[in-house]
Parts: sequence; structure tokens; C-alpha cells
Amino acid sequence: MKILMVLTSHDQLGDSEHKTGFWLEEVAAPYYAFLDAGAEVTLASPKGGQPPLDPRSDDAGAQTASTARFKADVAATAALAHTQLLAEVSAQDYDGVFYPGGHGPLWDLAEDPTSIALIEAFVAADKPVAAVCHGPAALRHVKVGGTVPLVEGKRVTGFSNSEEDQVGLAKVVPFLIEDEFKRLGGHYEKADDWQSFVLTDGLLVTGQNPASSEESARALLSLLA
Repeated sequence: MKILMVLTSHDQLGDSEHKTGFWLEEVAAPYYAFLDAGAEVTLASPKGGQPPLDPRSDDAGAQTASTARFKADVAATAALAHTQLLAEVSAQDYDGVFYPGGHGPLWDLAEDPTSIALIEAFVAADKPVAAVCHGPAALRHVKVGGTVPLVEGKRVTGFSNSEEDQVGLAKVVPFLIEDEFKRLGGHYEKADDWQSFVLTDGLLVTGQNPASSEESARALLSLLA
């Protein structure tokens, strides 16, 4: 079983001076869920190499057993430092794909033609696609059959408007995932803020927030079982 994880390469919160990137827990917990299930995991990003870490995800209060394990894991940190160039990976080489969050995907993966085409290739091949927190932003322009938004008519979730308000970035981000999914015809659902919440609709898995990262990974694994 081979799983591709696609991380953001974007490191700036809009026009602000604040940094963003990928959220450590949303990479670490799924990474080990996959690895411990016997999967071979490949990390990729639009620019390749070391992706930017959202500094807030490295705060003491954001640490978990998974993040501690990841930081102490020489193989994991080496894989992170040398993510593959997204343009050089192919859906045919993997059984499923997982998009972690951090705010970065709102700027790059949401608009990246290579990422959009990659997800469309997974969908066309009937392979599962999973994303958590801001990772679902990568689904924004993905279409089925070239015309229908992937999320149209599907039960989906992602970082909620109220959670974005609480972190003070609702006016900074280029779009709000909750609003965008509703605009695209998705049946957006959410749990209480910061509670784990994951939806599976067919071969599409979406998780609401960082607390949903491991459960989202396990939902993907269940589709591959």
C-alpha cells in the first residue's frame, strides 16, 4: 500500500508579516497512522524540498505524542526535508492521497494546476482522496468529468468559519472553506469548534480541524482495506 501526502510550499499569511505553512500535527499523526498500518508513505510539495512549517504548530501547546515522535524520527525528518516535487509524482504510483492543512494550502494548493490535475487523476482512477483542516482547500477547483465540482452533492467538512474567526484570520485568508464548499454545492457539515469530526462520502474523506487529523488518516486507510 502506497500513500502520497501533499504538503503546502506557501509560507506567508497574505499581505501580513506573519508566516504560515503546514501544520505539524496534521502531518505527524497521519504519517504514523499510515506507517504503522504498513503503508509506504511519500511526501511531496509544489516546490519540493523542505516545506515551510507553520510556526504556531510548533508552539508547546500544539504538541502531541505524534509530533514528538516525528521530531525524534530521523527518517521522518529526512523525508520532510526532501519532499518530492509535486510535478514529478503520478497518481498511478499510489493507492491514495492525503492533504494535511496549515493555512498554506489556501494560497498554493487551492490554485495549483498540478495539484488539481493530480486529485482529478486519483478520482478518475477510483482511488481515495483525503484532506484535513485547511487541506480541503485543495479541492476547490477539482472537477469530475471536467465540469462538475468534486464536492458538489457530497458531505464535506473543513476548517469552519467560526474556527477561522477564533484564530483571527477570517479577514486574512483568500477564502473561507465552509463558505466555498457551500458555494460549490457541497453539503458542508461541522462539529463543535476544535472537536474531531470526519466525513467519508464515497472515496472522499474530509476532516474539520487539527483534532481530526488521525481520524481522517484512519478513514482513508479503511477505504484501502
